Amino acid sequence: MVFVLATDRTPLDPTTFHRADHLLRCGRASVFRTYPFTIIVHDRTAVASVTHPHRLKLDPGSKTTGIAVVAEESGRVVWAGELTHRGQQIRDRLLTRRASRRSRRQRKTRYRQPRFLNRRRPEGWLAPSLQHRVETTLTWVNRLRRFVPITAISTELVRFDTQFMQDAEISGVAYQQGTLAGYEVREYLMEKWGRRCAYCGAKEIPLQIEHIVPRARGGSDQVSNLALACEPCNIRKGTQTAAEFGHLDIQAQARRPLKDAAAVNATRWVLYQRLTATGLLVEVGTGGRTKYNRTRLGLAKTHWHDAACVGASTPHGLEVRGVQPLLIRATGHGSRQACRMDKYGFPRTGPKGARVVKGFKTGDMVRAVVTTGTKVGVYVGRVAVRTTGSFNITTATGTIQGLNHRFFTHLHRADGYTYPGDGASSHPGS
Repeated sequence: MVFVLATDRTPLDPTTFHRADHLLRCGRASVFRTYPFTIIVHDRTAVASVTHPHRLKLDPGSKTTGIAVVAEESGRVVWAGELTHRGQQIRDRLLTRRASRRSRRQRKTRYRQPRFLNRRRPEGWLAPSLQHRVETTLTWVNRLRRFVPITAISTELVRFDTQFMQDAEISGVAYQQGTLAGYEVREYLMEKWGRRCAYCGAKEIPLQIEHIVPRARGGSDQVSNLALACEPCNIRKGTQTAAEFGHLDIQAQARRPLKDAAAVNATRWVLYQRLTATGLLVEVGTGGRTKYNRTRLGLAKTHWHDAACVGASTPHGLEVRGVQPLLIRATGHGSRQACRMDKYGFPRTGPKGARVVKGFKTGDMVRAVVTTGTKVGVYVGRVAVRTTGSFNITTATGTIQGLNHRFFTHLHRADGYTYPGDGASSHPGS
């Protein structure tokens, strides 16, 4: 659906694409933002409009976070998105910068007196790659609050607690020996082994928990000795160890920590505290409840489906027909380096020029309507500015160079994210 703003930019209830197209064609509204697509009406104020509560639902992940906006009364998913983080890219670039600094220090051998170590990490400090996950998620939370009348937030805080779903009073030994004992272990193994057989790689079939070193050979029930196997592989392996079965790498993979799960665990409470600071009602849920809701509703395993199913507030009938999630990928806002360096750490370019030229900035999504010259045509894509006023534009089919700035109009200003097609495809209102 399309987000709608009143004349004073107060969020109204989302509308359908057909209704939004009618308002645009009649001149009663204008395009306010391309991603997420939002219109602003010219003849309606927030005071004269009735809005209904919407809930923002989040499924935080290490690489991708699922986002969904659900109408509280109807249970309809009015918008969905999948936000891809760049935490690993940040880590790799920090390592590259560290290597350049060390190389430079080794070349400059002049002795310098050691300085007092007075660096202090503030309370609640997170590594940049982890802090990025929190900040990008909050960016989209605040952005969606400006476009939709959101009254509550639901987020997944802990992984699995299906015992609590069946009996909220369960505790002690009964908590460990209930009817679903071992369910969390199975879900842990599903995540560790990528939901496929550890030996043949088969997926989307029933999988069994299998001992890498069989119990008959002295193997334990520790998680580091467990794997997932399809029934044929489990039968063929018998009482052999994984190494004897021809899979020497299985033991090493079983002992490998869940890096992505660790990243989520390190950021979940910080994200929860930041969400609580928004002043909205924040509901938390477990991964087990999310899976229970998704299975009950018969939805496929996707990030935005998981987001829509987070928490006890998930309605019994969730309307997801026709929803196409917006695929969002974080790219950052450019580099702060004064100039580019080669692989040895030496400058290879001059100082960077002005960031904004003729009102355009590199990375802006634009439309270029060229009416003269050898490059006549209409181009939609991302612009690369030059101080001369002669810009380049990158479309889905290639890069067109040397177009005068007078041919360009803005579609979407660079905001540190890329979207499907990078603006090269058509969109409503174009």
